[in-house]
Amino acid sequence: MRKLWLVAVAVAAVVVASVSARVGAVPTASTQTNTGFSGQVIGMPRTAGLITAHQDASTACVLPDGSPVSWLHCYTPQQIRAAYGVDSVAAISVAGHNVPNYGQGQTIVLVDAYGSPTAEADLQHFHDTFFPALPAPDFEQVFPQGNPQFHNTCNSSGQSGPCAAAFWSFESSLDIEWAYAIAPLAHIVLLAVPPAETYGVQGFPNLFRAISDEIDATPPGTLFSMSLAVPEQTFSGAAAGQTARFDEVFQAGLAKHDNFFAASGDYGSRGHSKQAGRSGFYSFPTVWWPASSPYVVAVGGTQLQYGWTWNPISNDAFTDTGDFNPDYWQWTDGGNSEAVWNESWLVAPSGGGGATGGGASVIYPRPPWQQDVDPGYGDHRLVPDTAWNAAVNGSVDIYITAYPEFNCADTTGCWTTVGGTSAASPQTAGLVALVNAARASAGKTPIGFLSPVLYQGVGATAYTDITPQHYGSAPATFPGTVIGGGSVAKSAGDLQDNQIWQVAVAGYATTNGYDATTGWGVPRAAAFVKQLAAMQ
Repeated sequence: MRKLWLVAVAVAAVVVASVSARVGAVPTASTQTNTGFSGQVIGMPRTAGLITAHQDASTACVLPDGSPVSWLHCYTPQQIRAAYGVDSVAAISVAGHNVPNYGQGQTIVLVDAYGSPTAEADLQHFHDTFFPALPAPDFEQVFPQGNPQFHNTCNSSGQSGPCAAAFWSFESSLDIEWAYAIAPLAHIVLLAVPPAETYGVQGFPNLFRAISDEIDATPPGTLFSMSLAVPEQTFSGAAAGQTARFDEVFQAGLAKHDNFFAASGDYGSRGHSKQAGRSGFYSFPTVWWPASSPYVVAVGGTQLQYGWTWNPISNDAFTDTGDFNPDYWQWTDGGNSEAVWNESWLVAPSGGGGATGGGASVIYPRPPWQQDVDPGYGDHRLVPDTAWNAAVNGSVDIYITAYPEFNCADTTGCWTTVGGTSAASPQTAGLVALVNAARASAGKTPIGFLSPVLYQGVGATAYTDITPQHYGSAPATFPGTVIGGGSVAKSAGDLQDNQIWQVAVAGYATTNGYDATTGWGVPRAAAFVKQLAAMQ
């Protein structure tokens, strides 16, 4: 799993690269946290057999180029659209004709550091593979503060520059391709901002100046997706004052019926810290900003098991020699379930994560529209509001040719799979583009700020509630701790909170109804669009 720091962490990217020219070569899936001048990597071992020459009993996924992937499941746009009911969204009227709702007339802005030098070509290839019958993507990349051209190579280290750009090219590809996958006729904008640095909060002013300008440049109802974050504690004692300045930008967008979606984070209830030049993790639960802002729709993560059901009988994902342990990874064919995203195999002894962010803010009080949920967690803003699939075992396909040696371990580019809440945020924005397209077809204004609407009934009636799930028969050997609920023995297959596996920091429980791991759950696309389109 790869997580990228901009001003913070780009909460996303767990990757498995397809190196089709070198079948049998073993790419890695690593959590990349670029803290200061060095990266902290929580990687999947370089295990032979991840990508195989031929399909066998371990093949869980076949990438679009035909490469079989062992043990890790993945999804195409068509599979995700079917799983969430996107293809069942009602048709809309365009120029007097009833046509499928593909987000026509809507604008989605993906906010990323640096962008990607191959974004347009890669999105076109994604279109040609999955949506060849539709018009070419309506796409543009905007560089409001200059376009850093690094010649598609990464040959340095540091908080900014070519290698930071290489990290972010992957994030950018994920964002644009999967917003497009849900709303393929929307106008897709990649807002690429070279940050002043890639750790801390000093880079935020550049970013928010760019967002402010884009609010002014885009039509009402524009949807902004941000796959980036910092723990709230990063702002230190001046948190309320600093975030208030940035929140003014969000408020300006909300005033014109825009929406802002932010990934809730990939570290579960943990937060990454860097104090006195040393990196580590806070010893107490944290949430991440900007997802915690009450002017943002916070998007958490789930694990979608669509057409398969995980069946572990061991808690050990890998053998002593670093190979995949079939007793952990085994599955049965069939089934359709969804659980809180919390993958124990993504955690290394040094820390890291692979679980949805969520919990209670220390900066913001409860907004009025959130007063009636989970009162036991106090009087502060709770995160997230909504959720979508973010799993790595159950990830999504992307195509990338930017910085190929860095992203693909080859010279040409690759198909890969990717997970993280960075995958969840742009897809949620894409779904709301369908809402606004339906409203425009009916002569209505865009829906406006989504979060309050979710708490006024839509979250209870147009959502699938995510509840605790138990998979397999692995022994319950981890003495976990749930905030407000005490200790609980868990196995890797007990997906019931966002406590990182074998880490002492307590997590938040996944419960019936609203909870601080998956919000209201995941939207049922057809009902979600229908209800929001019917509102005045």
